[in-house]
Amino acid sequence: MRLFSRFISDRHGATAIEYGLIAAIMSVALISGYGAFTNSLQNTFGIVEDSVSNAGN
Repeated sequence: MRLFSRFISDRHGATAIEYGLIAAIMSVALISGYGAFTNSLQNTFGIVEDSVSNAGN
């Protein structure tokens, strides 16, 4: 019973898990943000390319 109560009161593992979860959430946010930024940037360059092509005609 004493071992069980020590196991329940130990918080060191919980801190490592929390840091791991924070890192995972940040990774997902960065990856999805990168995808949105890339698509937006490609659309912007496509519009500029069309404008430059039409101005030359």
